Amino acid sequence: SAEPSELGTRFQHRFLAARQLGSFPWAELEQNLRASPGSSLLVEILHKTVLHPLCVRYPPSTKYRRCFLTQLIKKHESTAAEPLDELYEALAGILNEEESTQCYKNYLLPRGACVTLAESVAIISGGTTGLVTWDAALHLAGWAMEHVELFSNRTVLELGSGMGFTGIAICKTCNPKTYIFSDCHHCVLNQLRGNIRLNGFVLEPEEAAGHTQTKPQGPEAGAANYPKPQLVVAELDWGSVTEKQLLGLQPDVIIAADVVYDPEITSALLGMLQKLSPSQADRTPPEVYVAFTIRNPDTYLLFQAQLDKAGIGWQIIPAHSNTGFLYDVQPNVTILQLFI
Repeated sequence: SAEPSELGTRFQHRFLAARQLGSFPWAELEQNLRASPGSSLLVEILHKTVLHPLCVRYPPSTKYRRCFLTQLIKKHESTAAEPLDELYEALAGILNEEESTQCYKNYLLPRGACVTLAESVAIISGGTTGLVTWDAALHLAGWAMEHVELFSNRTVLELGSGMGFTGIAICKTCNPKTYIFSDCHHCVLNQLRGNIRLNGFVLEPEEAAGHTQTKPQGPEAGAANYPKPQLVVAELDWGSVTEKQLLGLQPDVIIAADVVYDPEITSALLGMLQKLSPSQADRTPPEVYVAFTIRNPDTYLLFQAQLDKAGIGWQIIPAHSNTGFLYDVQPNVTILQLFI
């Protein structure tokens, strides 16, 4: 069985990021509780999850915390141990809370940083799926943190930024010079701006071209040496954007996560990438990386066929080591590098 501190940390990462309750190591917890029936492990888990300062300030959904504590109490009671008042008091406090349409997710990154996001509690909200963070965004951020040199001191354009996890994580760990978040849905853009500010960054106007920002003072306060990139949020509709609108962006790197799920959308995506291809021979084309979860193999194969038809080269990026911050086995996520 795992050491108590290791088990507590695994619960902590999953809980703060509001991962599914089924991904928690419940059987392992029960085994540890039976082997050591004292309350020390439960108290540690409680203070690393529901009572963690990040959770108290930026709480996951009421339903999620209530279900988590109920399950934790069941596992404790199954060992016939003495009741732990702190557990019941925590649950009693949550039972009186009202449900909200929004919640927070807190991702603990390597080297002490964290990303805090306000998200919708529903997968589809306001007519869009962009108000939640998807697995490919987590996978892409983990890969980026293992390849800092691709982003350091460079201009990065993210397509379909959603709630901003990938970009905020890159800005905190990879030291880009400029980071351009982009999306097209007004609700997503408003929430995205709020999440960037929530993490202590100052946004530039879309047209601005400043160079540095003030040191972040948000949830990551206390960790040292955070990058200070120029951050911009741009409204970008792939189907209608013009070459003139794209001209001022001039990214060194383009990234996107979970944007390859519909043939119509991918056609618009590829059309826009072709517009971003440099018209001058002396200009270096941007590096392009697209991460997506393979939910339907036919969609994946169709995307590859669309790339071939558009004359865009591609190669599969080898899977990264997954020494990341979630302790979860990543789903079937692939990263393609595109050559425009």
